[in-house]
Amino acid sequence: MALGPGKYDDECTKVREAIGADGVLLVVVSGSKGSGFACQADYATTLALPDILEHIAQQIRQDGKRQP
Repeated sequence: MALGPGKYDDECTKVREAIGADGVLLVVVSGSKGSGFACQADYATTLALPDILEHIAQQIRQDGKRQP
């Protein structure tokens, strides 16, 4: 979930602390607790995530078009 702790919140905390980040978005596909995500960021960044993710999706699509 985007607001409040989710099933991968502990793992997200470990990553954030290990790399000294202000924020982390962790996306898990078929993990030990199933698929899901965890987000630790300030409120403004959390609300900006849809735009950030759309930008990432565009980059992935462009990269996919360049691959044979």
